Amino acid sequence: MGNNGYAAWLRYDEVTGTELAAQYAEWTKEIVIPSGVPIEGVLKTAVMELSRGVRSLLETAPSVTHESSQERFIVLDVLGGETWVDKVMGDVSVISDEGYILKTVREGEREYIVAAGLTEKGVLYAAFHLLRLMQSGASLDQLDLVESPKYSLRMINHWDNIDGSVERGYSGRSIFYENNKVLSDAERIRDYARLMASVGINGIAINNVNVHREETFLITEKLLPDVARIAEVFGEYGIKLFLSVNYAGTIEIGGLETADPLDERVRAWWKDKAAEVYRYIPDFGGFLVKADSENRPGPFTYGRDHADGANMLAEALEPYGGLVLWRCFVYNCHQDWRDRSTDRARAAFDHFKPLDGRFKDNVILQIKNGPMDFQVREPVSPLFGAMEHTNQMMEFQIAQEYTGQQRDVCFLIPQWKEVLNFDTHVKGAGSTVKEIAAGQVHAYTHSGITAVSNIGNDENWTGHHLAQANLYGYGRLVWNPELTSEEIAREWAAQTFGSNEKVQDFSVNFLLQSWSIYENYTAPLGVGWMVTPHYHYGPDIDGYEYSKWGTYHFADHKGIGVDRTIATGTGYTGQYMKTNAEIYDSLDSCPDELLLFFHHVPYTHQLKSGKTIIQHIYDTHFAGVEQVEYWISRWLELEGLVDEDRFHHVAGRMNKQLENAKQWRDIVNTYFFRKSGIPDAQNRVIY
Repeated sequence: MGNNGYAAWLRYDEVTGTELAAQYAEWTKEIVIPSGVPIEGVLKTAVMELSRGVRSLLETAPSVTHESSQERFIVLDVLGGETWVDKVMGDVSVISDEGYILKTVREGEREYIVAAGLTEKGVLYAAFHLLRLMQSGASLDQLDLVESPKYSLRMINHWDNIDGSVERGYSGRSIFYENNKVLSDAERIRDYARLMASVGINGIAINNVNVHREETFLITEKLLPDVARIAEVFGEYGIKLFLSVNYAGTIEIGGLETADPLDERVRAWWKDKAAEVYRYIPDFGGFLVKADSENRPGPFTYGRDHADGANMLAEALEPYGGLVLWRCFVYNCHQDWRDRSTDRARAAFDHFKPLDGRFKDNVILQIKNGPMDFQVREPVSPLFGAMEHTNQMMEFQIAQEYTGQQRDVCFLIPQWKEVLNFDTHVKGAGSTVKEIAAGQVHAYTHSGITAVSNIGNDENWTGHHLAQANLYGYGRLVWNPELTSEEIAREWAAQTFGSNEKVQDFSVNFLLQSWSIYENYTAPLGVGWMVTPHYHYGPDIDGYEYSKWGTYHFADHKGIGVDRTIATGTGYTGQYMKTNAEIYDSLDSCPDELLLFFHHVPYTHQLKSGKTIIQHIYDTHFAGVEQVEYWISRWLELEGLVDEDRFHHVAGRMNKQLENAKQWRDIVNTYFFRKSGIPDAQNRVIY
């Protein structure tokens, strides 16, 4: 198979160990579908994917049959159909609709592996899991696995525009659109569906939340036939298609002069549009909406609130089982930097908390993991779990907008795990984000996790080969948040780079350290931003400091940080439940890594590490560069062990990361040396 990265973790390189290859060959001669079970739909996809993987791994094609002729074989089955497999499986109530069983069964003279689910989706996920085990060199002789996804909705949001561009895209252009046309017949879309289904993704929104005029037509007969063809491909892989919609569609293309959600003409227009969409796409997932945010239209224009706006769309989708995913990224982007009382971090909670209980059951509030905007370090949004009677879901960003843009390596799974493990205390101890997103703390009708995609039409999908780990890792994490970052990284490395232990160890260890490395040479201690405006790559410490966007570090010659305390600051800490509010509000108990997010302190303030703020800034920025240099040297040791294409590609990207790290180091250290006048205790070069 080629080494351009296109196959990602579905490479299925030929099994080289003779003993292992022989074992796999014994099991995979036949794929059996019990008699009476039609091989169609998602089940047909499962058969096709398993056959394809086996053929690539072993260079032999399994036969597909309803009756076994071998002593060893694999059975794919949908449980509950009273086939012979049901009789040996026993109680299957332990798995959910999309869960599955992988079990080795011995029955007289024959042995077989059951890969079965309660639904066809479960069977597909079981088939991919079986292939993952074979890629990783696992034995199949004694399988006994029961898997169910933690989250019912496991989504990807694309920020693709119909002209072919991708907002915040660092991996080329869109795979869905070009020149205001939908690429409905692109084979790449099917390959993308394969990748996503292999890690359990079951929903994808295919267009940007910033919906322009041309994208508004995606919900009309002008473009729906093309969209429906993509939905059909996704459907074969158990994935529902969602669309971002323009809240002002009634004005933009509907011939009305208003988008007031309480206007009956507006409500009727959206009902007509919903009916139209479902005529073309019967299993359509629903609408994703960004409203009243960053100059996007919304209900505020008409004196209405977000419950009014979301419920109007929810009413239109309700007869078909469709969902409204309503983003909570709503804040005033025309602030006066002179006004310290305005705090962008407060905005989502202030807007949405008072509306709890007013949203329809098919509305889900989509909340960013932090209160600001996907920074390298920020606290968990206090809105999460704060609304007991309103469905909520988490929004992550796989695209590394503020974390290196897939030029610098930054494995985000450890960050996301910290977020998911955060205890909100909304119902006492144990009210973690991962349980809230699963609907286990509050009885949400719908919940889950979504993330902004990092793919484009680059050969290797993600621009940087190592950035594929974030895409793979996201899928695995939202299937099972109990997996460790190391387990996820090792799975990915084995499937992507093969069995060489030295290559695997490099990949795993570098990935696991990469977030802290990136944080070391960029914005310190939770202060965030400090990036080049608009592009968000590279250092510009004052780039947003005096702008309308509301993102400040307040550095002066005395100190740095944003006072968000209750007594003297913006009061943001008071949005958390008492336990967390007290920790963050106190200078003594606030964690070092978030200190400057919550407090303005002198440069001489001593951290819990024993270092002063200013020395921490100097030390981490020098350390970050040294760490990148170290990992470049480790990668160069792998020459000859990694295929030439990927070896040179990664080496090139890492050299660019080193340039970026040095830029950050020198600009940040010089800025704060000149602000504070305090020299580096180690007398290193600061300009």
